[in-house]
Amino acid sequence: MGADGFAEPGRCESPGADGCSGLDTDGERGELECAMEEASNPPIELPGLRVTVDRVLYHAEAQTPADRPHCFVYFITIHNDSETPVTIVGRKWVVRGDDGQIAALEGDGVVGKTPLVLPGDQFSYNSFHLMQTESAVAEGAYLGVDADGRRVFTRIPAFRMTVPKAGQGRV
Repeated sequence: MGADGFAEPGRCESPGADGCSGLDTDGERGELECAMEEASNPPIELPGLRVTVDRVLYHAEAQTPADRPHCFVYFITIHNDSETPVTIVGRKWVVRGDDGQIAALEGDGVVGKTPLVLPGDQFSYNSFHLMQTESAVAEGAYLGVDADGRRVFTRIPAFRMTVPKAGQGRV
């Protein structure tokens, strides 16, 4: 995984968002053990746990690295319309640039937090993606644990990020 948190294109690395460390020396759980556990205990898509992408903006004035000059700010809400509390413990993103590049990002929590979303409640936040291309599509999933300890997930619907024409959709 690169310093920016993105896996190499075409690779998906897991730093532990799903509870597996990937360590396999000196007695720690290894990738094989993690894969076997995930196959026997995969997360379930929890009915009523859903995500809305509330807004996406191009931040033209953001200070960005030269190799990723386009900053897109997104606003997301995780809604819990289920009957059980859910703690969000991780996220997985796939970003597909119009140049064909695919970047995968996984991490613990959401913006440095592991929010508990009670039934009927929601958690809203904003964050950003830095892009090399002028247009890309992002989608993914949030991983959680419900009150019974079951691993659950909800999908992040796909959304497009496109550099707007002058005067449109900029921060």
